[in-house]
Amino acid sequence: MADFYEILGVGRNANEEEIKKAYRQLALKYHPDKNPGDKSAENKFKEAAEAYEVLRDPQKRAQYDRFGTVGVDGAPGAGGFEFDLSDALRTFMSGFGGFGGFDDIFGSSTRSRRRADKGTDLRVNIPLTYEEIGTGVDKTIRVKRFEICDTCGGSGAAKGGGQITCPHCSGTGEIRQVQRSILGQIVNVHECRNCSGTGKIVERPCRTCHGDGRTKVNREINIKVPAGVAAGNYMTLNDEGNRGRRGSRAGDLLVMFDEKEHPIFTRHGRDVLLAAYISFAEAALGTTIEVPTLEGTAKLKIPPGIQGGHILRMRGKGFPELHGHGRGDQLVRIQVVAPSKLDDDQKTFYKELQEIEPPIMAAERYGKFTG
Repeated sequence: MADFYEILGVGRNANEEEIKKAYRQLALKYHPDKNPGDKSAENKFKEAAEAYEVLRDPQKRAQYDRFGTVGVDGAPGAGGFEFDLSDALRTFMSGFGGFGGFDDIFGSSTRSRRRADKGTDLRVNIPLTYEEIGTGVDKTIRVKRFEICDTCGGSGAAKGGGQITCPHCSGTGEIRQVQRSILGQIVNVHECRNCSGTGKIVERPCRTCHGDGRTKVNREINIKVPAGVAAGNYMTLNDEGNRGRRGSRAGDLLVMFDEKEHPIFTRHGRDVLLAAYISFAEAALGTTIEVPTLEGTAKLKIPPGIQGGHILRMRGKGFPELHGHGRGDQLVRIQVVAPSKLDDDQKTFYKELQEIEPPIMAAERYGKFTG
């Protein structure tokens, strides 16, 4: 027989809280509802419950520590006591009070009511231009959502009517089904469909909303998009989602941001990347060009003798830091453009230039390709 301390993963000097915490973690991991049909998980669930039943009781624990086993009612015995799945489930449900904090996973009236007490969330996507991201922008979006019915004020009941306790679940908001097997009793809990987990039904439904307490309407919502957002960022607008049934509070509205592709800019974090094309003469002699930026245009000085592929940095011309200070930079890659067609005068000029230009030495002509 496995050691109870080893089963729970605690030391022999573990206190009551440590034992309870260890059992809680194992019970959550191996509960049959989370591992349907998994016999191994079921056995571990039963072992953990058996170990917890012994070690949480001072008398049983003392007997176990002394004799290595516990008989019926805590008395020392040769083979321990029988512990089946129904016993394990009973330990699980009683040891922590009802479902002992596991309500959200295995179901209870608390979970059913919580779900019924809030409307569902909505989600919208807003595509933004680089320019809008650079400065921030106010947007107006349209959503179709459930709101409180004007006729009944959200009660779902017609004038003079009211709500009564749901006869299907007796007001608990949940339906429990007990299945008996050779392993014992298995309790399945699910939301009551008749009242949608509220525990109440409308005796005389409102003709406008048919007892739901809400109707669907179109709404315009103004959103202030901060500067510097990126694709994948989002905002949560509390209580701007669907209204819950019969006056319950509203869900939230999740606003997801996306970036529209720009015809010339590429984003890299807070920096903006751009290619600028200049002629041979501009590269050789240097020049000043007007460069587009997120906020208009700015002058960029090209130094004489610049080589194709060289990157110039325009500081502070990138995207702002989201909810922070400072901006990124604009990086301009210089591309020297060779003329594709030459007239006779241009050909004569380049031939004369070729004769007076210093030749490129063989050792300098080739280098490693870097992309």
